[in-house]
Amino acid sequence: MSGDSPRRDHERRLIDAARVEDAVRGLGDRETVRDWAERFSVLADPSRLTLLVCIHYAKEICVSDLAAAAEMTDTAVSQALRLLRAHGLVTTQRTGRVVRYRLADDTVHELIHHVRPHSPL
Repeated sequence: MSGDSPRRDHERRLIDAARVEDAVRGLGDRETVRDWAERFSVLADPSRLTLLVCIHYAKEICVSDLAAAAEMTDTAVSQALRLLRAHGLVTTQRTGRVVRYRLADDTVHELIHHVRPHSPL
């Protein structure tokens, strides 16, 4: 074998070390990036994204009303909401026997504005 072996990370020749430092600092905690990648994979489904957009504009909405708005079955909506809730994208508010869903945080709210940037008013 020739003496050529892949360079190790600590031996890399950097073109602009300051930019590398900025990139690493901006990346932050890699676990957070993994969590968001998983959340984005959940958002990648058109039905689930439709539900999130509907929830966003309704503020709070129950399963049957959400199913009507999204033109989906109650069962399909319930299954999708379980997944969205498990990934922290929606939360619930119970009033008596009625459970209403709403967006879980401001980040999801802001993402919806990029999907549907103008209010349908």
